[in-house]
Amino acid sequence: MRQFFLILAFVFLFLGCSKDVEEYNKPAAYWYKRMIEAVSDGNLDKADNYYSSLQSEHIGSPLLPEATMIMAQSHLQYEEYLLAEHFLNEYIKRYATPSELEYSEYLKIKAKYMALPNPRRDQGLINEAIMAGERFKVKYPRSVYYPVVDTMVTRLVLARASLNESIAELYERLDKPMGAEHYHNVRKENWVDWEDIDKANVAWYKEIFEGDGTASWYGFMLPDTQSVVSRNSQGQVKVADKRDASEAEEDYQRTLNPGGSGF
Repeated sequence: MRQFFLILAFVFLFLGCSKDVEEYNKPAAYWYKRMIEAVSDGNLDKADNYYSSLQSEHIGSPLLPEATMIMAQSHLQYEEYLLAEHFLNEYIKRYATPSELEYSEYLKIKAKYMALPNPRRDQGLINEAIMAGERFKVKYPRSVYYPVVDTMVTRLVLARASLNESIAELYERLDKPMGAEHYHNVRKENWVDWEDIDKANVAWYKEIFEGDGTASWYGFMLPDTQSVVSRNSQGQVKVADKRDASEAEEDYQRTLNPGGSGF
């Protein structure tokens, strides 16, 4: 009896799998309909699969441009920003007409901006988003989206400046004045009056572990001494600090061009 139930379960499993495997060589409208149904149900994994089938079997289908934009906006709505950017890149590269480029590039900048819930954790993405926003402003100076992009760029510039100040304060706590001076001066944004700027609020459950950006709860446990490298002599202090500043500059340049590739 046990063997009979095992065989029956295997048959049902095989039939269920074969049903999915047999879904191929369908009309473009079929894949498009299934994709829309999956998006409506909030199942973007299935929607991605149906989109892949549509694109693979009907590369020249007139439904593809609309399907690509639907997938981009769906991933954007569900806060899957990297996937949204992937579909927007696909749309811009393959399907966008000159009149559609402006909106597509705006959505791409928005996806980068929305992917930064905590700017302290991704210097490279901040710089990429700022550069993309500045290019958009130059390319579309009369765009209806210009004020929105300008606001996003301004906030990102403030986030970058605040991040640099936090790094400088970290170097000060580590008794590395050259590194601190470097980050105090790099991209100082002299047009910003910091007395009028309120720093971003940190959620209490994050502040417990990360601090407020200027100090951490475990700061009292750190020894209030110079680093081991800089104890021996004044000359060694200067050498160590210069190396710290050089490494800081190299780190910052890497954030401007992550992976050595352009945006």
